[in-house]
Amino acid sequence: MSDQRISVMQFSHSEVRGGAEEQILMLASGLNQKHFRVHLACPPALAERLRPDAPPHVELIPINLTKLSQFAAMWRFGCILRDRRIDILHSHMFFSSLLASPVGWLSRVPVIVESAHGREAWRRGWKDHYYIDRAIGRLVDAYTAVSAANERYLVEKKGYPAHKISVIHPGSDLSRFDSCRGIPAGLAESLGFSSADPVVVMVGRLEAQKGHRILLDAMPAVREQFPRVRLVCAGEGALRSELENQVRCLGLEEAVRFIGYPRDIRDWLALATITVLPSFFEGMPVTPVESLACNRAVVATAVDGTPDVVVAGKTGLTVPPGDPAQLSQAICKLLGDRTLRDTLARQGREWVLEKFSVEQMVRRVERFYGTVWHECARKAAQSRRMCMPSAAIENPRRV
Repeated sequence: MSDQRISVMQFSHSEVRGGAEEQILMLASGLNQKHFRVHLACPPALAERLRPDAPPHVELIPINLTKLSQFAAMWRFGCILRDRRIDILHSHMFFSSLLASPVGWLSRVPVIVESAHGREAWRRGWKDHYYIDRAIGRLVDAYTAVSAANERYLVEKKGYPAHKISVIHPGSDLSRFDSCRGIPAGLAESLGFSSADPVVVMVGRLEAQKGHRILLDAMPAVREQFPRVRLVCAGEGALRSELENQVRCLGLEEAVRFIGYPRDIRDWLALATITVLPSFFEGMPVTPVESLACNRAVVATAVDGTPDVVVAGKTGLTVPPGDPAQLSQAICKLLGDRTLRDTLARQGREWVLEKFSVEQMVRRVERFYGTVWHECARKAAQSRRMCMPSAAIENPRRV
């Protein structure tokens, strides 16, 4: 009996395990095995990092395809696509699509999909004209965007057809986050704080994008109203020494701690009175989702996909990016109003559980796959060309 499941190949060119790669792994792991055969191709370095968490039913395929000059790797990838009879090739982020989509098209993969994981702030000069993006886009059947802002970016900046784009929010394993989790004994004291001190927590890489400098500039004004307020920055990055120097220059040594990558972020969210995300740009940030799942109110900048999570006045407070004065005012407003803080946290938890769970993400992607697959079948039947196995044209695989 032939396997009538849809065969899906997830592809990433990245060698590091970051937020997008976590989303890929959650998606590959969660797709319904009754309807999908799942494969995940990526560079060997990433494959080794994902392997401990990849379930047995996901075929993990190491392939060193990270550059346009790797023609041998492209040929091997084409052979893999043909040997596995891949029905849907799903590349994550544009450069992955640039490498994989032409190979998929030449290999006669029926459906080619590209996921955008955020605005590409690295674009400069000729790269900001998107000529190559639109050329590769002719080979792509459908796109997913992580937010409404990301969808606008794809349409208005890149010039992609709006009808090809579906917004699918990333998901998080929210079952890990308990709204009633207690603060581990001695956690505040381990940093030299009192257990009675209000604590602002920021989780994010120590990079310019995340806006740590703006938050530090806002802290003196916050401390004028709340002298005992403390700030915990969780994460690592290239700016650590510069940020530590800024702390010294602002006289905040007793109030600010950089704790690196935490062993369990849930402990630090439990410690938080509120959390802050002052980014200059984001795709769809995970940190405020997890914070709200833990019943912690959020102050964030209204950039890109963040307002999809931190809905102003409903699930948190939002401010413009790069504005320490407005950021300090919003922080003070939450620190000074317990009722508002609790209301936003409660509403925020309900919001993220409804919109941003990994289960919701996987179900939406499954429906998306079903739509693009059946559209391929319809076009194939209309044109009487073999765009997929003949059995699938007569009876498309159902999801």
